[in-house]
Amino acid sequence: MTHSATTDKRNQYHKTRMERKKAQIDASIARAQDEKGVLLVITGNGKGKSTSAFGMVARALGHGLNVGVCQFIKSRTDTGEEAFFSAHPNCEWHVLGDGFTWDTQNREQDIRTSRKGWEVAMGMLTNPRYDLVVLDELTYLLSYDYLDQDTVLDALLARPENQHLVVTGRSALAELRDIADTVSEIRDEKHAYTAGIKAQKGVDY
Repeated sequence: MTHSATTDKRNQYHKTRMERKKAQIDASIARAQDEKGVLLVITGNGKGKSTSAFGMVARALGHGLNVGVCQFIKSRTDTGEEAFFSAHPNCEWHVLGDGFTWDTQNREQDIRTSRKGWEVAMGMLTNPRYDLVVLDELTYLLSYDYLDQDTVLDALLARPENQHLVVTGRSALAELRDIADTVSEIRDEKHAYTAGIKAQKGVDY
């Protein structure tokens, strides 16, 4: 078989495969006609959970939607994402933590701070004005028992029908995964920090 004939055969095979794939995708799109607020959980040990959530914040703001962000655990207010998004008129941003648990080393303080932060989050989860709500690092408040699991899960489910919600953090509980519409597990294959490279402005914060 000549080179030209081989190329033609490969091109035809590719075209046939893509036609089948398009038919499958079109059929999937046709079936997915429901429109409602979705709950997304971004978990795992890898870098990029919050970054992914903030990408959705940018996307929502680009569509003119109203966004609320609650950052639990974290206490720093010098991040690039906060500086950028908090200046946007359609984005409300709250830093609600005292720092990572290994910094505070005070469980009672962490519980008090978590409960105060949760009150802020509840204000968003019960208000249909917010089209997208991000609860950054909420998973820790559940896995450490800082908040009552049933109370939180019930609130997530009872939010306004068309409100989208993103929850981030490591070790998302099975119960949280179960009620989510989409769950993404980010795996840490390699990280600059383990090679002694400190967090970089504009990349890590």
